[in-house]
Amino acid sequence: MGELTIPYPAGLEEGVQTTPGEIQQQIRLMAALKMFELGKLSSGRAAELAGLSRTDFFDACARYKVSVFNYPADELEAQIRQDLETAARLGAQ
Repeated sequence: MGELTIPYPAGLEEGVQTTPGEIQQQIRLMAALKMFELGKLSSGRAAELAGLSRTDFFDACARYKVSVFNYPADELEAQIRQDLETAARLGAQ
């Protein structure tokens, strides 16, 4: 696994009342959540980046209000239209 070093201001730990290890974990989680939200990472790879199981990553998604359904709006809209048309046809029978 690769490594990345991110400098941060002295005293940040005290400012956010956490340890250096917890800051590192939070930064990894936030990066994983955002990259997943943007569709840059799959849920499995995002979980790996965050150092979590996939289930725990989905729990984090819920906690931080990140949708686990990463479909483009137009694709989702087309699927809903198709499902409504199918339901209407079945209801008419």
